Amino acid sequence: MLPKLVMRQAPSKAMVYLSPVLALVLTLVASIVLFLIMGVSPAAAWHAFFLEPISTIYGLTELVVKATPLVLIGVALALGFRAGVWNIGAEGQLILGGIFGGTTALFFYEKTGFHIIPLILIMGIIGGMLWAAIVAFLKTRFNANEILTSLMLSYVADLLMNLLIHGPLKDPDGFNFPESRLFSDSALLPILYEGTRLHIGAIIALLVVGIGWILLSRTLLGYQIKVIGDAPAAGEHAGFSPTKIIWITLLISGGAAGLAGAIEVSGPIGQIVPVISPGYGFAAIIVAYVGRLHPVGVLFSALILALSYLGGETAQIKLNLPLAVTGVFQGLLLFFLLASDVLIHYRLKFTQQATL
Repeated sequence: MLPKLVMRQAPSKAMVYLSPVLALVLTLVASIVLFLIMGVSPAAAWHAFFLEPISTIYGLTELVVKATPLVLIGVALALGFRAGVWNIGAEGQLILGGIFGGTTALFFYEKTGFHIIPLILIMGIIGGMLWAAIVAFLKTRFNANEILTSLMLSYVADLLMNLLIHGPLKDPDGFNFPESRLFSDSALLPILYEGTRLHIGAIIALLVVGIGWILLSRTLLGYQIKVIGDAPAAGEHAGFSPTKIIWITLLISGGAAGLAGAIEVSGPIGQIVPVISPGYGFAAIIVAYVGRLHPVGVLFSALILALSYLGGETAQIKLNLPLAVTGVFQGLLLFFLLASDVLIHYRLKFTQQATL
């Protein structure tokens, strides 16, 4: 008997929305096996990974701080994915946003004013959009695969960051460490809760969720995005321009990633350093899919992925587990989600092996 995938005539709509929950449960079950292999008590690992990081007010605020860039990028990526535009290079666009925003903060190092923070955020958006515009140009002009170009540009952005932080952006009084000056108080995001790192970027992320929902469900552009993604031929027949959608979705996702980069350097970090992201741009891809490519779903899935970052750090300190456990958890979550999606649209059928 050989297994064969057969397309279902009517996939379950309920399971489409329940599959992220199922994927999370399967990930938790698989994590038991992972922890046993590593010689760690699953109960102790679960407590360190999922409960201890959010057992205090400070921990809860850190969860929101970690979730903020994931929400910003995840909502924007979801728009592109709905249109069939696969921007995999949000990490590079985030880095460019950090460079543009951080350089703006350094330019106003000895100045004060309420205009500095808006300028930093705007420049971060511009930096991310410029990096995404390269992908859009190559896609629309030469039909270059946006998955490859956006991904490769992430490595270029990382090398550019290292070049700048070891050169013109390096703190002249920093004893040759590869980092910029600490930003002035005027260039730091206001704190929402005293004694924590919770900043106004969290409010911006919530606004982006609302804007993303309105754009998708209440505007002509959102309708065009969905039609081009679901039925490109029908969209073109209706007069919708695929080139326009490619440019718009890539610029939106690039701008959002750049905004996240600017928020990181002017928020939790407070300076430009060689690594301003632990992989938010790549994790946001998982966030978008776990959130079912819906802005509100992205908000909740971002909190789950943010917890994986906090849990990985806590498990490393408390149980001496490698930080790579975070990546394994995120990978398992995406794997089980994709597997669930396959079984939503297809069913297994066993057929008799043909004989010669």
